[in-house]
Amino acid sequence: MTNPPSPTADLLIHVDGASRGNPGPASVGGVLVRAEDSEYIGTTTNNVAEYTALIFALEEAAVLGARNVTVKTDSQLLARQYTGEYKTKEPHVKMLQTIVRHLARRFDRCDVLHVPREENKVADKLANEALDRVL
Repeated sequence: MTNPPSPTADLLIHVDGASRGNPGPASVGGVLVRAEDSEYIGTTTNNVAEYTALIFALEEAAVLGARNVTVKTDSQLLARQYTGEYKTKEPHVKMLQTIVRHLARRFDRCDVLHVPREENKVADKLANEALDRVL
């Protein structure tokens, strides 16, 4: 990791989850500050991979001491479930949503924004590279 931000710093995060098949082998990718990471997470759905990427990123943002977090994702479903615009029906996804909301309370502000896929290329690349390493 590079130098952590000051405790009052704003942090921009890009996240992406990938699944080859639904469910299928899955991975996550994230870009925070100047650090990048990706990890294979086993067999799951794309929605679970997206939530897992967000959870990993929020945990790291808390460790870095960020106070205001903006997360950009190309998953419209994730962004709109986070804001409550879309309902979450599956119990296992509701559990992940609860974890995300709990983590978000660590920050003064935590926004999850939907962006076009073209604006999330690095996180997408990282998630797919993690799958390529395993498959």
